[in-house]
Amino acid sequence: MRIAIASDGKMVTEHFGHCEGFTIFNEQNKQIVSSEFIPNPGHKPGFLPNFLNDKGVNVIISGGMGAGAIEIFDEKNIEVITGAAGDAETAARNYIEGKLKSSGSVCHEHQHADECGH
Repeated sequence: MRIAIASDGKMVTEHFGHCEGFTIFNEQNKQIVSSEFIPNPGHKPGFLPNFLNDKGVNVIISGGMGAGAIEIFDEKNIEVITGAAGDAETAARNYIEGKLKSSGSVCHEHQHADECGH
């Protein structure tokens, strides 16, 4: 399983599309076996879900995300977890252990300063 975390440095970002990049953790047998950081290639509507799908991602974790991105991830059968915060690797481990559940946080505007991730 490949778990992507929308990241700013080593931290989960509040808004998916505006992150520095994606930390992708490869999981086998409930263990993280490797990780890589892929810089965000740019925020264009609909682009990032397809980009991550092409990278073989099975799960995307972020603080918040727009409804359009969530719809595309759903179409690609990629699980969306929103409402996450803190260290990216900890979030991935918590997901693997079944301790991280989605809050359903959806950003409704691009002027989301205080809305995403809450």
